Amino acid sequence: MITSELDPPGVSVTALEAFLRDAVPGLLNGPLQIDLLSGGRSNLTYVLTDGHRRWVLRRPPLGHVLATAHDMSREYRVLDALQATDVPVPKPQVSAGPEVIGAPFYVMDFADGVVLRERGQLEAFGGAAATGLAEALVEILARLHRVDPDAVGLGDLGRPEGYLARQLSRWQRQLAASHSRDLPDLARLGERLAHRLPSRQEATIVHGDYRLDNVVVDRQDGHVVGVLDWEMATLGDPLTDLASTVVWWDGIRDLESPVAAVPGDVPGFPASDRLVDAYGRRTGRDLSELPWYLAFAFYKIAAIFEGIHYRTQQGLTVGDGFDRLGAMVPALVQRGHAALDTWS
Repeated sequence: MITSELDPPGVSVTALEAFLRDAVPGLLNGPLQIDLLSGGRSNLTYVLTDGHRRWVLRRPPLGHVLATAHDMSREYRVLDALQATDVPVPKPQVSAGPEVIGAPFYVMDFADGVVLRERGQLEAFGGAAATGLAEALVEILARLHRVDPDAVGLGDLGRPEGYLARQLSRWQRQLAASHSRDLPDLARLGERLAHRLPSRQEATIVHGDYRLDNVVVDRQDGHVVGVLDWEMATLGDPLTDLASTVVWWDGIRDLESPVAAVPGDVPGFPASDRLVDAYGRRTGRDLSELPWYLAFAFYKIAAIFEGIHYRTQQGLTVGDGFDRLGAMVPALVQRGHAALDTWS
């Protein structure tokens, strides 16, 4: 890949422009410009423009070697399949392997709106607008979980049988691989979760990281313009998505998370009970075992943060906030145990 001083990290403007003009004739109506939008914890995201329209390019982190953890073709496939549904997602334009810019990538349309990551952004939504935003978030999740995977060509996206047991085992292995301190309560939480798996496991398309700051909302009326970050999508238990949404909504309140603002910390936003009730009404699902899923969501986030803490201790993370995540782990574990304690 030939690069110039004008290229952002990870992309050759010249190579990408030549590829797009050949692969998608008529897409560009001017010279291509590229800006790195975000990156660090996950895939890298760039904004492309020809001076008339905008698109987004997604590629794995620089130097990443585990392709299965950042599968660009998988994200592209899910976005493409969901075009035929009522789940709002950006339209994918093209995908390619590493031969163009040195890493696999895909390009999708730009979702024009705002991602609500800062407290000030959330405070702009008060009263009815905040409630409407919560309802919209749940409505889109319910739509996703109603999609027939086979009908949209995603019937082989994952293996739903044994999904929860495999998920739990995956994060237990992650913790073992990033051990830097003894956290007996965290290990015990994993044991409690494994000892009593839910009995009513279903299978739908699951997003894998569904939460408010992974959707784009309209600046004017707050409706959901598009759902982003499908790198963890698979076939699995839909209640894992609901629990993740709830935990990020207000389950981590008062913990000063550096990841994103917590809606439950902002006056005017409803409590997560409102989201759970709305999901139950829209789907008719039995939510009596939701405490297990909430406990698992806390366990998963704790495992992720503990891994980041491990890498931070080795000086392998760069960016703001990474050094604060390890301090959140004990509280997350405590809340996971508390959730399980409510399960009769």
